[in-house]
Amino acid sequence: MEKNQRRALGFGLAAVGLWSTVATAFKIALGFLTPLHLLFLAALTSTLIFFLLLAWQGRITETWRLGYSRWRFYLLQGTLNPFVYYWVLFAAYDQLPAQQAQAINYTWAITMALLAVPILKQKLSGRELGAMVVAYGGVVLIATGGQWDFAATNWFGIGLALLSTVLWAGYWLINTRNTDAPIPAMFWCFAFGTLLLAAAVAIDPRPLPWHEWRALAAAAYVGIFEMGLTFLLWLTAMRTAERTSQLSMLIFLSPFISLILIYFILGEAIQVTTLIGLSLICFGLYLQRKPT
Repeated sequence: MEKNQRRALGFGLAAVGLWSTVATAFKIALGFLTPLHLLFLAALTSTLIFFLLLAWQGRITETWRLGYSRWRFYLLQGTLNPFVYYWVLFAAYDQLPAQQAQAINYTWAITMALLAVPILKQKLSGRELGAMVVAYGGVVLIATGGQWDFAATNWFGIGLALLSTVLWAGYWLINTRNTDAPIPAMFWCFAFGTLLLAAAVAIDPRPLPWHEWRALAAAAYVGIFEMGLTFLLWLTAMRTAERTSQLSMLIFLSPFISLILIYFILGEAIQVTTLIGLSLICFGLYLQRKPT
């Protein structure tokens, strides 16, 4: 793919802009759907998006061969993401204000560095350890709202949000050695994940609200812009960039744009402690990524 930094930044900004909307979309969707139902409908939408893209590219045969030869691997991947990861993430959003859930979920890159020690046998530098202290200090500030009233804190919701970062980081660390083409690989992850979710929905006593168009629209939005199209925009940006360092800095815009949308669309009063805590998380991420 031809390198073009301006084009890459355009795709990167589009991806960041869409990612900034998903925290708000999650909360709106969860007003109509349970976490399981939202995940099933969103994953189904994403699977269809990837299938249509592969059909348009004429890669169905290639994709089928990959799934046939590597079905055990992608069954495991699909179990991790989307089945377990997004179920935990949506449950966290169901428990917490959007500003808390999205800020804590943003620490997944720090968690990845921590998990890389046992999984990839990497060592942590002093700067990375300092970055973790700063970032998780921000998490504690956000979790307690600055009141330090640990008894009143929703530790179940906070725990789910932190667990989601472990699952997401683990998923990408496992994929560091996966050399399969990304779009067929993502298709099989979501295809197997959707099958597992369909089985879970089948034994769930709560019926899917097929008659509620707002629920279906919200789930489709999440499936397209959180799980499907935005991934392709970011992948294109990374592959056309001359300097990926500029792209990586764009990611820091997302959580603050997200807070603006949370305030104006959801009507959540943004706490000063959320702004300070999120700033600490972003500073920790900056320290982690800063070249030595």
